[in-house]
Amino acid sequence: MTKKLILAPHIDDDVLGCGGIMDKNTHVVYCGMDEQHLPERPAAAVRLQEAAAAAEYAGHQYSILNNQVNYYKVQSLIQAFESSILQLKPDHIYLPQPSYNQDHRVVYEAAITALRPHDKNFFVKKAFVYEQPHTFLWAQRPGRIDVFEPNYFVPIDIDHKVKLYNLMGSQVRSFRSPEILRSMAHLRGHQCNSAYAEAYGILRWVE
Repeated sequence: MTKKLILAPHIDDDVLGCGGIMDKNTHVVYCGMDEQHLPERPAAAVRLQEAAAAAEYAGHQYSILNNQVNYYKVQSLIQAFESSILQLKPDHIYLPQPSYNQDHRVVYEAAITALRPHDKNFFVKKAFVYEQPHTFLWAQRPGRIDVFEPNYFVPIDIDHKVKLYNLMGSQVRSFRSPEILRSMAHLRGHQCNSAYAEAYGILRWVE
């Protein structure tokens, strides 16, 4: 049994990047919700129902941190991530690729600090960066950290991933459509001699 922890800046980033590997041994930490979806707002019910439906389908667990989208702070997320890592003791952890999205950059930076070798921290032996459609379509320029260079591939059931994503219907957009997810997985599959795959970047790998 491989325990997996996925750090998701928003509700849907986990499915977009890691939907093919999410299962009963997975825990997702959603870092917050946007202002119109704060718990006291009616729209929150939709996002929360979608997160619950996805979890029921894939079998994973999740928690939601009390942060507001577009206003994440590295320092507060470091402590939250360290607590989650210490509590869950995952074998694998998955971070969002930093990009033009400020929340993704903050989550990545906080996670890198939370994963540092330290005698008070739980040491996660395998750490990965996962990609997103928006970084696939709009990387900035070569040599930058936001240019995704995969070196680890996992064959997946793309129909399972697309169904999981469709359960988050309020977040389906043209630039991250099910068709784009299928096309990306098909391309990544060709890179690893599979029909469909998800691609990751290895940050740390310790046997």
